[in-house]
Amino acid sequence: MRWPWRRQGSGDHLVVSWSAQTLAYVLARSGADGVYEVLKFGVERQGADSMEDFARRLQGLGLKGLDASIMLRPEQYQLLQIDAPAVPAEELRSAARYQIREMLDTHVDDVTLDVMRVGDGQQKGAGHLFVVAATNSVIRGVLGLGDAMHWTVAVIDVLETAQRNLQSALAAHDGRADRANAALVLVDEHQAVLTISANEELFYTRRLELPEGFLAGSWAQGDDAAAGHADSTRSFTPVDEYVPDYSVGGVSYGNDYTDTRTVHTPSVAGGAGEDEKAQRFLVEVQRSLDVWDRSWSSMPLNGVRVYAGERSPELSKWLGTQLGQSVVPMDVKALFPGFEGGAVGDEALCLPLLGVLMRTESRKL
Repeated sequence: MRWPWRRQGSGDHLVVSWSAQTLAYVLARSGADGVYEVLKFGVERQGADSMEDFARRLQGLGLKGLDASIMLRPEQYQLLQIDAPAVPAEELRSAARYQIREMLDTHVDDVTLDVMRVGDGQQKGAGHLFVVAATNSVIRGVLGLGDAMHWTVAVIDVLETAQRNLQSALAAHDGRADRANAALVLVDEHQAVLTISANEELFYTRRLELPEGFLAGSWAQGDDAAAGHADSTRSFTPVDEYVPDYSVGGVSYGNDYTDTRTVHTPSVAGGAGEDEKAQRFLVEVQRSLDVWDRSWSSMPLNGVRVYAGERSPELSKWLGTQLGQSVVPMDVKALFPGFEGGAVGDEALCLPLLGVLMRTESRKL
């Protein structure tokens, strides 16, 4: 997404997220070959410090006075999808603001929004828009930290588009930038974000709430259970039986709707096995892939990349067996030398920030 605050900058670039008194940051330098060398990355929590004390701590890390981009975390904004208003491009924002007013969690006058067309304009999704809406208080909060640190804020981005940039770069590295590809990133122990892109554009996104203990649990039982099915990859209830028609805010999308809402996976009752938790998550992933198959039948999915920290290979293997898809770990180290050696939790929070570095400014919103 492209937000109003844009200034020219050069040299080292800082990308941060600032949410729930937690700062995740990546400081990188672009080389002549376009590869970003990560100079440092990490996570700092404000804790009981005042903002002044916290800013001094960040200054001690060498983060003061830099060109910076800010990425909003999913809890800081709503991502909606609407039918594209039949208005000139310069009027899209104002038309979208009117159209989403009943879909927001707050009053429409209290949000800053931006819009982006679904897909690459060559498919039927060209008639839809993604709308990002963040409250003005969230925007003031992240820019307030920027002021305290004397950052020149170049752009405010969101996680889904940053994730799209990463998966698109990996697809291009494999020579398959034009093929539809998915990324499933466990952003923390509570939530995963699924994105599907092609031609460097975002076509589909969905947030999935993880069952309690999923990331620390065992998935082997679910894998063993599937071995007893003749066709374990298609043993789930068809998507029609889940949601025969989507209607959000009075707008009906039928089978073409991309569900960007958070899905609240039911808690597993006491005594239920780890395999049940895993299967609940698996059903929701399969549901999303079914929606993709039905809505974008002309663009079969080329594969899925998965990030789950140090358990990425394990989760990739399990999902590949269960889904009947090509599933591989999302490994970005070849694109970002220096992005290694940090704490596992820090790496998970910092990974999507790398995608903000790879913004393509020529994209039309």
